[in-house]
Amino acid sequence: MTKPSILVVEDEPLIADDIADTLTKNGYHVVAIVDEGVDALQAMEDHKPDLAILDVNIEGDMDGIELAPKLGIPFVFLTSYYDKATLDRAKVLRPAGYIVKPFSERDLIANVELALHKVPQQPVAAKAHPEKLFVKRDQEILSVMSDQILFAEAFDNYAYLYTESEKYIISHTLKSIEEKLVPLGFLRVHRSYLINFEQIDSISEGYVFLKGHKVQIGKSFRKEFMDRLSLL
Repeated sequence: MTKPSILVVEDEPLIADDIADTLTKNGYHVVAIVDEGVDALQAMEDHKPDLAILDVNIEGDMDGIELAPKLGIPFVFLTSYYDKATLDRAKVLRPAGYIVKPFSERDLIANVELALHKVPQQPVAAKAHPEKLFVKRDQEILSVMSDQILFAEAFDNYAYLYTESEKYIISHTLKSIEEKLVPLGFLRVHRSYLINFEQIDSISEGYVFLKGHKVQIGKSFRKEFMDRLSLL
């Protein structure tokens, strides 16, 4: 019988080795140990593992929570982070498990076994109809339909939302806005940009164009973005 194959994404070498040793001892095949998202995506292409063990805080442009839905396989978070903000971001993705460091062998293997027997994770589907959202501007609270939003841009601890005619500043980070917009058909294309996929007009030389706006596609997001396109 073929051993279940597992990808480990962890930026602390000693912990990564400990995870790999524990998995190997219990009959699993560790296909690769990487410490950032770009290498994890490459390992997915090279090895096609059955499961990923992800730390939240990793090297590179995206963290483990941003990386997880790009993998297309079940994943278990193994991390030191268990604050409410991190848990709120993680649970939207429906991970197959969530282990808090320091981990025990029993907890790791139990989560892996459960994850491997779950139905593979699917990307969160976009809702069939646009949703009415509300944004603050001065003393007003204004409504904006989700399908009118072209893209969102990170700005320090804030974010901008762009429609064809308006620009709104939001007192939340892009990551927190992403949790609400991804189920509505939005896609992260850069560490600083989240776009409305249905509003794309054209793509050229590493940029996507939406109603006259030009948004850069980050290198670590390019493959997922191109895979999303239905090319004729």
